[in-house]
Amino acid sequence: MSDKVKFEMEFPIQVSPNLLYQYISTPSGLSEWFADNVNSRGEIFTFIWEGSEEEAKLLTKKTDDRIKWRWLADEDTNYFFEMRIQVDEITKDVSLMITDYAEEDEVDEGKMLWENMVSDLKQILGSA
Repeated sequence: MSDKVKFEMEFPIQVSPNLLYQYISTPSGLSEWFADNVNSRGEIFTFIWEGSEEEAKLLTKKTDDRIKWRWLADEDTNYFFEMRIQVDEITKDVSLMITDYAEEDEVDEGKMLWENMVSDLKQILGSA
């Protein structure tokens, strides 16, 4: 298996950090834009897309700030995906920061997937 490449993205979103956090950290919020359905049992989240399921373990969570998971398929690796809320101290502009990993030849595809999902999130939040 080849090594995955880390990539980071920034998405400005005009919404309060508190509201944004609800959409990136709760099964009901994530079900609105990230996956068709999301369930959680303790630290294990099950993400469902068009009939396929992927499970991820919650690694860290800090209210109104960040949430980080590792796919169970990547359990023996250092790969993770993280959604972090960044607020500019001066302008108070809010951004959603994404950190993820993909195979080297799939980074562009991974970025496009995040762009599409965050676009859906912005529409739901009325920030499009």
